[in-house]
Amino acid sequence: MDDMNDIQEKYITEEGMDDLWNVWYSELHDGLSGLTVKVDRIVESIKSDFQRIDVLDTRGFGKMLVLYGSLMVCDRDNNSYNEMITHVPLMTHPRPDDVLVIGGGDCGALTEIMKHPEVKSCLMCEIDRKVVETSQRHFPHLTAGLADPRARVIYQDGKKFIEDTNARYDVILLDLSDPVGPAADLFQKPFHRKVFDRLKDDGILVAQSESPYYNQDTFQSLIANLKTIFPLVRPYLCFMPIYPSGLWSFAFCSKKYDPLKDFDRPRYNQLELRTRYYSDEAHQGAFALPKFVADLVG
Repeated sequence: MDDMNDIQEKYITEEGMDDLWNVWYSELHDGLSGLTVKVDRIVESIKSDFQRIDVLDTRGFGKMLVLYGSLMVCDRDNNSYNEMITHVPLMTHPRPDDVLVIGGGDCGALTEIMKHPEVKSCLMCEIDRKVVETSQRHFPHLTAGLADPRARVIYQDGKKFIEDTNARYDVILLDLSDPVGPAADLFQKPFHRKVFDRLKDDGILVAQSESPYYNQDTFQSLIANLKTIFPLVRPYLCFMPIYPSGLWSFAFCSKKYDPLKDFDRPRYNQLELRTRYYSDEAHQGAFALPKFVADLVG
């Protein structure tokens, strides 16, 4: 099977194929350490114009979405990434009418945004249509928000969209894959300056900022760059079991509002959000940085 051979060359190994299919997926950091998961079957494997897309059925995490060899989402990750990238800014901004998501092809962030009735519109700009289509087939719980009339998806390079649009947003989320391939330019300071201009005068940006353990240089430089653009930048963390080191970071960047001082507890209590990870305590606690992370950002 050509697809199987191609996949194995990248990140899957076979052992003892006598009676049982003994296949393991490994995602390694610098080829030295990482996560290894038992694979029951390869559900789907395709190539888009931008990357390889694989869906694996695993014993420990259920179905997993893999883009160019990197884990994105799975059935049993507690939805922590999607909930923390969305609810933290949306519960801080008092009027998050217009929201823009750059990336986010699995649609998990868009679906969480749609839990907020005060949001009037949410535009998701994703470069790869096949990621969305694959997620619709295999992760319908993540793509449920697409049915909301307030949601709209365009398939375009996020950098070009930001450069060309005149629209301004209350909240912008950079829900990007790792800074390689099609997402590389979206981690650079010139792009962040353009994003700043596309925010309203009291707008909030949240960007995923990699593992502060494995990707210290990327994390440190990203936060430093954003601090030269935004008056308020606060890194925060969540536990993401399928991402390198299990510890993941976000950069909260704001023109006005502070996520610790301006968290809207009455609105949070009224919404009664159905979440698996995010809560009012998780919101506050996410900004309590371990010392090694605090030392990186100064």
